[in-house]
Amino acid sequence: MKRVLVADDAAFMRTSLRIMLERNGYEIVGEAENGIVAFDKYKEVSPDIVTMDITMPICDGIEAVRKIKEYDKNAKIIIISSMGQESFVREAVLAGAKGFIVKPFKEENVIEAIKKL
Repeated sequence: MKRVLVADDAAFMRTSLRIMLERNGYEIVGEAENGIVAFDKYKEVSPDIVTMDITMPICDGIEAVRKIKEYDKNAKIIIISSMGQESFVREAVLAGAKGFIVKPFKEENVIEAIKKL
């Protein structure tokens, strides 16, 4: 069973992703409400996959992706964000994200993207 860390500043989004992923056989090993917490949790729980929002307080998702990739170059991170403009997608991929899903999303799109990791 793949272990997932869910990072999003919106509690309802973390809950939605948790339910969706658990229903599809993934184990949620941590949640984070900002990039600093995501980085700390990553070091603590060593997840197989991270879902990361971009717009979060204190430390945004792109900076968190950079920190995690610096710590573990093999980290598998997928961005799930409403910030779907090309510049954000490009910046996320350059930071090390392996994929990008735009909110609102369909469950099958999220599961398919995660399976590709």
